[in-house]
Amino acid sequence: MPTRSGARWGAGLARLIPPTALSRRLALQSLIFATAEGTFLTGSAVYFTQIVGLSAAQVGLGLTVGSVVAFLAAYPAGRLADRIGPKRMWWFGALLQALCFIAWPFVDGLWGYMVLVLVFEVVQNAANAGRQAYVLDVLPDDQRVATQAYMYSSLNVGYTAGALIGGIALATGSLTVLRWMPMFTLGLGLFNAWWIRRLPHAPHDLRAAARKRGERREKVPGKGPLRNPGWLLLSFFTGTLWSNQTLLHTVIPLWLVVATDSPTWLLAWLFGTNTVMCIFLPAYTSRGIHDVSGALRATRISAAFFLVSCLITMLTHETVGLVTVLLVWLGHVTVTGAELAISAGGWAFQAELMDPRRRGEYGGAKEVFNILGRGWSPALYTWLALEWDGPGWIVIGAIVVAAAIGMHPAARMAERFLRREVPASAFTPARPSATT
Repeated sequence: MPTRSGARWGAGLARLIPPTALSRRLALQSLIFATAEGTFLTGSAVYFTQIVGLSAAQVGLGLTVGSVVAFLAAYPAGRLADRIGPKRMWWFGALLQALCFIAWPFVDGLWGYMVLVLVFEVVQNAANAGRQAYVLDVLPDDQRVATQAYMYSSLNVGYTAGALIGGIALATGSLTVLRWMPMFTLGLGLFNAWWIRRLPHAPHDLRAAARKRGERREKVPGKGPLRNPGWLLLSFFTGTLWSNQTLLHTVIPLWLVVATDSPTWLLAWLFGTNTVMCIFLPAYTSRGIHDVSGALRATRISAAFFLVSCLITMLTHETVGLVTVLLVWLGHVTVTGAELAISAGGWAFQAELMDPRRRGEYGGAKEVFNILGRGWSPALYTWLALEWDGPGWIVIGAIVVAAAIGMHPAARMAERFLRREVPASAFTPARPSATT
């Protein structure tokens, strides 16, 4: 007979598997997409410098311009998703995104690189806008947060698999292998687009199809997200809490190298810890978060983890040896806790505070204000941590705590806006169509 501990382990592992057929299909899509993208991203720095022939400054210029384009395209892409249907927007954007990789082996020099980066950012925004609106539209209310947690875990599994595949390509030392590595991403990307195409239609897809058949198109009543100050403020503050990624990927690694006596190999251990936590824990950390109150509780937890990470990391400037290693690792663990908590809270905000008739538009506005809320953090946080030392870390933590406090009145303001502007009938739980 199985032991009690064995039964507990079995139950724990079972929770890592999405509970419904649709959630499993969405999680598998996330795995396919992230494996494709992770493969190319792993070797991208080498690819751009040795194959395309760019300097590091030119690569950075392209990425910066791409970020500006992503910022400008987010809101129009969201509105377009509402107009043509989220699934159609998603799979068509994913298809174009995959086809961009056909061109990479033939790009030579800065201008070709810039053009392809700009095109890629536009179609990637289209795919992201469709995906976000589709997931919220197709799932019943009580499955939205949990399914996005499983999708988040699958993304991390996929990026890990992609890193391994890309690492194998780099390990060959062959520029020919590296040049044609985008073809692997192309193949998986095309499969990803096909997989999305086979998903069931969401309610807004059916409405868009009806309009295409000539039925009268009615203007959506009420006000859009740009006239919902609570949603815009909430999106801005959520972006500030997502600056935990700046700590994870920029500030703590730089701090480790410049301000501590930690060995540089610890960086690999830190990123590995973050990946493992983000694979296995989202299904657990999102449990019980299904409304605005639960989401606000998650933001408080995220801010607390963030502040603790800042305080722990600050101490490592004075410690030595194994104590430093353990504290740096603990600082990375706690900031990963901040990531997991704000992930769950953000999914609940999206599920509860978007006008169901305008999910694409709301998602686009969210992306714009998320970027405004965190885009300044790499420069400011790096300067505060490396130039101000201890006081700088305290200021970083205080910024995030202030943002978490601001999210509470912003969320309640967004709730009042929806009660005033959106009829209760619009919030009928979605049910997937049986057709594809």
